[in-house]
Amino acid sequence: MAETGDWVTPRLYGKPWFEKPPLFYWGAALSFKIFGVSEAAARLPSAISALLATLALAWLALRLYGTETARWLLLLLPTTVGMIGFSHAASTDMPFSAMLTIAMVCAAVVLGLTRNENSPIIPQTPWLALLLFGFFLGLAVLAKGPAAIILSGGAVFLWAVFTKRWRDAFRLLHPAAIASFCVTALPWYILCAHRNPDFLHIFIIEHNFKRYLTPEFQHIQPFWFYVPVLFLAILPWTASFAIALGGAWGSRSTTDWLNPQGLFLGCWAMFPVVFFSLSKSKLPGYILPTIPPLGLIVAQGVSLSARRILRSDRWIRIGSGITFIILGLLAALQLDQTPLVWPSLALIVGGIAALVLRNLRPALAGGVVAVTVAIACTFTGATGEVLDQRLSASAAPKAARIVWNNYSPERSSTYKLPRSFQYTLNFYFHRELPEWSPDGRARGWVFASAKEEFELRQRGLNCPLNALIHIVIACEDPGSAGGLSGSGEAQQEK
Repeated sequence: MAETGDWVTPRLYGKPWFEKPPLFYWGAALSFKIFGVSEAAARLPSAISALLATLALAWLALRLYGTETARWLLLLLPTTVGMIGFSHAASTDMPFSAMLTIAMVCAAVVLGLTRNENSPIIPQTPWLALLLFGFFLGLAVLAKGPAAIILSGGAVFLWAVFTKRWRDAFRLLHPAAIASFCVTALPWYILCAHRNPDFLHIFIIEHNFKRYLTPEFQHIQPFWFYVPVLFLAILPWTASFAIALGGAWGSRSTTDWLNPQGLFLGCWAMFPVVFFSLSKSKLPGYILPTIPPLGLIVAQGVSLSARRILRSDRWIRIGSGITFIILGLLAALQLDQTPLVWPSLALIVGGIAALVLRNLRPALAGGVVAVTVAIACTFTGATGEVLDQRLSASAAPKAARIVWNNYSPERSSTYKLPRSFQYTLNFYFHRELPEWSPDGRARGWVFASAKEEFELRQRGLNCPLNALIHIVIACEDPGSAGGLSGSGEAQQEK
């Protein structure tokens, strides 16, 4: 889009690409135009989306539960694994989740959940909230499609079933909200369908209905798949979440647990998990919209425990401390030869502090500091370089240039790479790398995962493999390849 100026039809190497709507593409293209093409520019839309969602949710926490809960939310939510991971990802998941989160915050206002003693006695039509609800729900539809309407509508429907407040729920269908939604979402769909007659069939039928109803896209997982994913996504606050759930279950017969605000957050968090558990295709990013309301639920639980000085404070501290220590030990063992010394040390120290300190606030605050330090250490210095070589395909072209001075992207291909790695390499090469075929024996590089090395060797490619970044060099005689010096035996050793 940035190069061609066509902001309507998403294209992948010149061909129309209708897997996802364009909101993330628009953000990335604008970022490229302003800051240049880079990894940071590609990830900037996700980072900004995560920030906006966090601020919107903090405002909701302030209106529902007060200043203390809002402060806890600002500490807990941004340090969860799910928010950190997806806010760094150049993908549609975080923009979709963020826009849906802001829309649900506006829905809470329309439903009258944010009213307090300062609100007018006679309810007035919340025009601004209605317009913003339609606008941000439209942006969510532009981020990932009609799933936004299903997730938002399903959560509100469940809330209405439990609270019997159907009249309040139907306020979300106000003409102002519908008009705002249509003005935001429909123009691109109409223009794209007009320019590409097959758009609606490919996007709606294949990438929405077939993706949900059939295993055609090979993302097959068991029904309970999202349970462990959810607990991993809210690390390192999983123990606090479990205690919050236990507290809610213990008070399930009281009106405190059944208040409209708590039911709204519960339905908002629960519906995406149930909905996508029924899907034939499952990916971890599908339930990212669940993380923000869960973060608010955990923040409220921690805030209540801190205020009431309940006996559960001790278990929150113990659970959080053990979680930090386990994460630190796992980080230390993550890389075979290069342990993550400083990140693991920060997490272990934070875990010990949470276990030793008797007061909940400094204990969890110390945990937040530990997570922040661990993240900062992980992505900087020598540890960042090791991780880049181990986990990022960006290291592959750099390493290739070291070995082959006459390196050229035109001599590169891939072999049975996962789609995410294929697209990553395409980004760095700025071209679509073809699939390697035994029919073409031209000298060059073949990028493959480690498990495919044996199959390549079985086909007669007696070539070296860089085990760290999984590069296979496909050449019959490495010693005579252009740009290589020395004997073939020496090059094999290198």
